[in-house]
Amino acid sequence: MRSSKSVQVKTDDTTTIKELKDASAMFTKERGWEMHHTAHNLAVSIAIESAELMEHFQWGTEDLELHREEIAHELADVINYCVQFATVTGIDISTAFYDKLEIIKTKYPTSIFNPDSPGLDEYHNIKKVSRHMDKPTKEINR
Repeated sequence: MRSSKSVQVKTDDTTTIKELKDASAMFTKERGWEMHHTAHNLAVSIAIESAELMEHFQWGTEDLELHREEIAHELADVINYCVQFATVTGIDISTAFYDKLEIIKTKYPTSIFNPDSPGLDEYHNIKKVSRHMDKPTKEINR
């Protein structure tokens, strides 16, 4: 998965989010691409790269081992754009992650969602209610 150049091995266990942000920012700055990195452009880029990642699993062909390197590269593209998006918008990734984790812990309590849960019915019911809660009242009553 690594190029033939000698590169210091970086892993999830040894790399911080700040290091990822710094590496991504340096890459962008060295190429003079900052002017193109707006929240809009980066959000679109995240969606495009996510679609490229999904292509590897299209039509139920989920051969992770056969395409692991390509899949890892697509995932890296998604992560890179997410890191850049967070930088441009001033969003602290760790804070956003843990704040959202608390929200979904409440939304999907272990009393209902656990390894012994019977199925997905309750999940679909909660998603339906959640979608309606996010819409203005007049849209719900249609």
